[in-house]
Parts: sequence; structure tokens; C-alpha cells
Amino acid sequence: MTTPFDFSTIVNAGLQAPAVPWGGFPKYNFVGGNNDPESIPVEHLRAASDRLFTTKGKHLATYFVDSGPQGYLGLREYLVGKLAHYAAIECTPSDILLTSGSSQAMDLINTALVSKGDVVIVEESNYGGALSRFVRLGVEMVTVPVDEQGMQTDRLAESLAQLDSQGRKPKFIYTIPTVHNPTGSILTLERRQHLLELARQYDIAVYEDECYADLVWDGTRPPSLYALDNDARVVHIGTFSKTVAPALRVGYVVANWSMLGQLLAVKTDAGSGALEQMLLAEYCEEHFQPHVTALNRTLKGKLDCLTDALDREFGSAAHYVNPPGGIFLWVRLPAEVDTSALAVAAAQEGIAINPGVEWSHQMDNSHNWLRLCFANPDKATISEGVAKLAQVCHREFGVPVYGGNTPRE
Repeated sequence: MTTPFDFSTIVNAGLQAPAVPWGGFPKYNFVGGNNDPESIPVEHLRAASDRLFTTKGKHLATYFVDSGPQGYLGLREYLVGKLAHYAAIECTPSDILLTSGSSQAMDLINTALVSKGDVVIVEESNYGGALSRFVRLGVEMVTVPVDEQGMQTDRLAESLAQLDSQGRKPKFIYTIPTVHNPTGSILTLERRQHLLELARQYDIAVYEDECYADLVWDGTRPPSLYALDNDARVVHIGTFSKTVAPALRVGYVVANWSMLGQLLAVKTDAGSGALEQMLLAEYCEEHFQPHVTALNRTLKGKLDCLTDALDREFGSAAHYVNPPGGIFLWVRLPAEVDTSALAVAAAQEGIAINPGVEWSHQMDNSHNWLRLCFANPDKATISEGVAKLAQVCHREFGVPVYGGNTPRE
């Protein structure tokens, strides 16, 4: 047998370390954006699939399914109503670009707007995928703290004033205002208005990521930044991954044509997956709203299970703020705990967690924070996994001193 060609000798310098073969999910999987498997609307999706193949299957003969490069018209028409209902956004199908998940939307926006050395404003605790993208692009991130009411816009004002005094202008403010990742906070209406006032004052764009915005337990939320904007400086992205199914890779961008036209110029994939777009259009008109209502009940029940387990197993050693929605809990452990080291030790026991440093940028003491995704495991697995995590944490760091799984000596 001949020796395989070694591609590592010719790959571009500066790339990330290569991936390793996937070995399956660990037993106690608290990472990723995976959702509740029992909540996937399989039967309704199957029926929608049957209908669309019967009535619209021939559209698959052409690129863009007779809808143009912005994506399937039926889904864009549905989104006009959905965005008006949930986010108070007034738009037309021509203002929407469908993408292969919100991750492609992020890549398109970054390709169109930022270059090495540019400055962007971000929340200091943030979506790890956004932070890593900016790092790879050589972008300088100026961070703003987040609290229970979202981005602290008074601190944003300070950062913008300082940059202005230095003669530096950010390309945009990147924010997750509604069900923030990882904190789960929702930016208040007052702060949304303040953020937009600052964006107008300094004449910069706003990049609004609303991927979790439909997952609010009580169904109420402030209008999106896009809806409050009066001079079309906000670019809005969203997805169906967190509501219908992560594996259906359908996201979207809402923006004015000066932005969408540029995104289409760099979107060179001959169109995102049309079948998923057609399936969602067929399914969502009748079923999206009741599905999301039921999903939120399920997710809130799993969050309650997780917090009960943390209280039982970690006691006062685990600090968190109950989020008003989403699929993540942002947890702070005592200062002596290094959650990066904890993640390595926990992995040996079949437990996967996200250490805080992967979801933070220039955040003080991020070493003892962790993000737990509660959506995918069932309640029994959540309880058992937290108990085992407490055992590992006690063994490695002496925290918690006592808990539901740690016998008193």
C-alpha cells in the first residue's frame, strides 16, 4: 500500500488546527446549539414535504427555484409576516436574503464589511462563533459589558467617545439584543433606543443577531433594533435552526438594498438549499406559532430541571441568573475553578461543557464561567450529568465543598 499524500505540507499557513474525526456526542452533552429531539415536528414536516413535492417539485429543475438569488419567494413572503408579528419589523420580500444558516449570513456580512485591522464593537461575553470569526479576520474587538438588561449602553457611549477621540471609527456594533448568547438577557427598550442614538451620533452601522429571539418563555419582547431604526443602518439576521430544527440550514438577512446587493455579490454558491426553504414555507404558515409556543414550554421545563440540579449539587458555589428564554445557562463558579481545565477533566467522564473563555473577549475573570446548553439532553440526563460534573469539580478544585453528590466527611 502506498503512503497517502500529505496535504499538511501544502495547506495555507496560519490556518486553525485540523479537525479530528467525529466520535459521536458524549453522554452528557451540554454544548452546541442542539435542540430538544422530541420537539422536532416530524409528522408535520413529513406532510409538508409530501405537499411540496406534489405541487412544487418541478421548481427544483432551476437554480433559485424560479425565485431569484435571494431565495425561495414563498419563504420570504412568510418571513414578512413572521418578522412583523414577532419583531415588529416592517419589510418586503425584496428586503430579505435567505442563507445557509445564520452562520453563512455572518460570513457574508463580514466579507462585505470588515478587513484586517478594522474595529468592531462587541459585547464582552458573546457568541464564540462570532468572536472566532473576528479573530481570524484580524479585526480589533472593543468590548462592552453585558448585564441582566443586555448591553450596557452607557459603557458603549464611553467606548465610542474614546475611539472618536483617537480618530478611529468602528465598522459596526455587533449585538445579540434578544436572548443574548450566552447570558440570555434581553436588551431593554430604553437601551435599544440609546444604542441607536449612539449609532446615529457616530454614524456607524448596527449588526443585530436575533437567532434566539423566538425562544422567549412568555412570548413578549421589545421591538427589534431593525424595527426601531429610522435610517436603515441596521442589518438584521435570524434563523430557523433554533426553533424548527438545527439541521435545516436556513437563515436570513434583512437589510436595505445597498447592503443586500453587496451580500449577493459575494454569495457565490448558486443559492442556498432550496428544498429546506420550500419545506419551511410549506410547514410554517400553519404550524410555526403553535410549535414555538410548545417548544418554549419544553425548554423552560428543562431549564428548571438544570437549575434545580445546580442548586442541589453545587449549592451556593454556582451563581447564575435565570434567563427569560433561549437554550443556555451562563454559570459562574468560584474563582479557584478554571473551567477550561474543568472541561478537559469532565470530558474524560463523558461530560461536555463550554468554558467561559471561549464565550468572552477581554472579560475579567471569564476563567471561572461556563455555558451549559440544556435543550438537547432529557431531564434525567441533565440531572445525572450535573451530579457527575459536581463530582469532577469537587475532585479537581474542591468545589463544591458539599453537595448532593459529595458525602460529608
